[in-house]
Amino acid sequence: MTDLHVVLGATGGIGRAVVAELTARGHEVRAVSRNAEGPQGFRADITTAEGAAAACAGAAVVYQCAQPPYAEWAKEFVGFADTVLTGVEKSGARLVMADNLYMYGPVEGPLHEGLPYAAAFPKGRARARVAEMILNAHKEGRVRASLGRASDYFGPGGVNTVLGPSIFAAAAAGKTARWLGEPDEPHTVSYLPDVAAGLVTLGEHPKADGYAWHLPVGPPVTGAEFLALVWEAAGGKPKSAALGRGMQRLIGVFNPTVKELSETWYQRDRAWIVDDTAFRAAFPEHVQVSAHEEAIARTLAWFKQQA
Repeated sequence: MTDLHVVLGATGGIGRAVVAELTARGHEVRAVSRNAEGPQGFRADITTAEGAAAACAGAAVVYQCAQPPYAEWAKEFVGFADTVLTGVEKSGARLVMADNLYMYGPVEGPLHEGLPYAAAFPKGRARARVAEMILNAHKEGRVRASLGRASDYFGPGGVNTVLGPSIFAAAAAGKTARWLGEPDEPHTVSYLPDVAAGLVTLGEHPKADGYAWHLPVGPPVTGAEFLALVWEAAGGKPKSAALGRGMQRLIGVFNPTVKELSETWYQRDRAWIVDDTAFRAAFPEHVQVSAHEEAIARTLAWFKQQA
């Protein structure tokens, strides 16, 4: 029986972390991307049926860590995910998708897996449709699949995230580190190696199939607390600020990426707390949650190396 674990989007932040985790656990790995290199690398364009099928061929488990450009989610994500799903179905592999929390929309109280998919904005609806498509494919017997959901993440390699350049790259350069949103509201943050460990655990355990799981996370922190930990690790004179709604709108006039954040501002103006009880109960021996201090120090060290 094959032990080949295929990682789609292997050069992205989550994909790289999953490849590293799989390698550390001794699995055979195929790291798929358009520009893959090295002995584990496999070049393929998984936006095409042929590319997706070739990438997934012979796999025991496929980790879907790839996605369209953020600004194109509403137009492209569903079709993209369907192409990947068909490739996985042809291979007979199990599917583990790296997911987020957009489909829930605004929530009062902790986020748990039983919440309805109430997102009313384009990106949230796209994520909801993708999740429903994958779980329905599982129910129909087309594939065996699970989803692992994470909050805003940070970590080595985490550059396409609101916690990356604006905080860690800035602090590494001695510049002002900026928290996006209200600095005094508690917010769950995910650490990339912990996200990867959770996804691989889902890949190693067939009992995970058929469900969406909130991956294990540490206690929520406020933006002010998070920035304080960053500067404790960075040393020097702390330089911190919060980017509020008004400034986000102003910058968004000139910066399309910042403008896109309007849709999910509800994640930044109130408590945003993830409940990971279900995962902890199902896989108690496989819960990896790094202390915030350790995770922040390792992330800052990585950004300093890049600089």
